[in-house]
Amino acid sequence: MPPPLPALNILPRRVRWGLAFASGGAALWLIIAIQLFVNVDPLSAHRTDAVIMLGGAAAERLPAAQRIQHDLGVPVLVLSTTDTFGNRAADGICSSAAFPNASLICFRPSELDTRGEAQSISRLVAINGWKSITVVTSSYHVTRAGRLINQCTTADVQMVASHPQLSWGQWLRRFVVETGGLVDASLRPECADQPAAM
Repeated sequence: MPPPLPALNILPRRVRWGLAFASGGAALWLIIAIQLFVNVDPLSAHRTDAVIMLGGAAAERLPAAQRIQHDLGVPVLVLSTTDTFGNRAADGICSSAAFPNASLICFRPSELDTRGEAQSISRLVAINGWKSITVVTSSYHVTRAGRLINQCTTADVQMVASHPQLSWGQWLRRFVVETGGLVDASLRPECADQPAAM
């Protein structure tokens, strides 16, 4: 006669159900996060009035913005300047360029965050009369940035992702940060107290 099996039900049923629910919720969040922050490429990019690179991670974002400008023949490249280490490639272009420049615009947002950039982009769209813009940022940032910028302008906004090389831990951190930021952008719309750029 075989020995009896050890008791597998050491934890109370409610605790087991709670753990199962939490595990399922975490798995579902991870699947949604991958769709929102990694798999974000448009089916095809089209020509717009300007290509705008959001500040930060310029070594990754700037080549993507320049490639889109060149390949689609977009007349204006717009760079967010921040004077931060991660943005030094874009900051260097802006500090060495001669202005006025018909093909390059550099702007420094009043607040060095995505909300500040959304407000600045709204003003640039209005000043230049742009009807459509392409905004380049890291894939994990596309969903939140797109929501904030669309809240501030009536121009057609095409979001294009550059693709960072991150470790699993870095991706998980970005998932947490961007999930919180996306909830914040939904609960506190940017430019809600001002008319969108026409």
